[in-house]
Amino acid sequence: MKLLLIVIPFLLLVSFIIIHENFAFAQTNSPTYNLPQQNGNGDYLEVISNTEGNQQVLQLPISQLLFNVTPQYDQNGKVVSFSLTAKPELSDLYNEIGMTNKPKDIVFVYPIFTQAAYSNKGFYDYYNKKCDTSCLTVSIPTKINGVQASSIAGALVLRTLGYPHVTDVDVDKNPDILKQYKRVIILHNEYVTKKEFDAITSHPDVIYLYPNALYAEVQTNYNTNTITLINGHGYPDPNLRNGFGWSSDNSKYEYNVECDNWNFYKKGNATMLNCFPEYKMLYSAELLRELQKPDPTELLDEITNWIRYPGQNDTASNMLDNFDIPGTHIPLWVSKPAIWVTNGEITKSEFGNILRYLYDRNIIK
Repeated sequence: MKLLLIVIPFLLLVSFIIIHENFAFAQTNSPTYNLPQQNGNGDYLEVISNTEGNQQVLQLPISQLLFNVTPQYDQNGKVVSFSLTAKPELSDLYNEIGMTNKPKDIVFVYPIFTQAAYSNKGFYDYYNKKCDTSCLTVSIPTKINGVQASSIAGALVLRTLGYPHVTDVDVDKNPDILKQYKRVIILHNEYVTKKEFDAITSHPDVIYLYPNALYAEVQTNYNTNTITLINGHGYPDPNLRNGFGWSSDNSKYEYNVECDNWNFYKKGNATMLNCFPEYKMLYSAELLRELQKPDPTELLDEITNWIRYPGQNDTASNMLDNFDIPGTHIPLWVSKPAIWVTNGEITKSEFGNILRYLYDRNIIK
């Protein structure tokens, strides 16, 4: 427990590198972050999330963290890096929510262009009037120096679980690369090229795991290894928001970083999440489990079906399967908390805890 208290701040906010199957992440100091603080009873880490100046305090339940973190120190005893590794006791869970024992037919796209946009003397220095339009052309990073804005924690979690990845550069240079995969997971890919936008939005099965993706258009110059902002995020017109005029834009959820009432929903052909899951992914197995389901939006429909037809064994078993609970009989009074979860009064995780409690006491059979 003490080790996690020391290391998790560096996992999220300061400096790390992880190398796994030739996939390297490195994070440098970011002035937009503040270190987490331990609360009084030691059960949570308080993380100060700072998304484009929108500061919020989150509590991460230490006992529910899904990974081990091993710190590495410099000669002065300062933590300078660490590795994110699986917990041996959770191997069955990793097999369920990960890709190590499954076909590698789901890929995530790491937002290297967004990482570039948030760099020093980058787009946000221009937005904040710290520099002129010269800051709208930035170098494409040669390493993944991620921060919260580039969804680094989410990328680390997925890679540790065995998901293959490509970057914005890969998709821009070869848009057909996404056709090799059955499903594409988009992180906070806020800045993309038109070729990348077209490749992603034309794919038949995309999960937009982070809101505010595909928000602004950039242009690449691989001779100078740079990107330049073309359209979106208030440029060149201060009133311009989505640079592609994308009707499925869900940026309104960008500042919902707690994700307590997270829910996947459909918007056109897109599957989207109603919150920014950067920290939730560190401890929510249920959220990670949804990424491999044929349709992550089905859960609420199955709960609703059981509420309507509680006497049918198949509606009960279908709902329970979503929580990895066997059984075909659920007491009718459970319909009340089921209605609560469909109304957003409790989370799906809380509802799942109720079902697990009842199953453990042989009330659900």
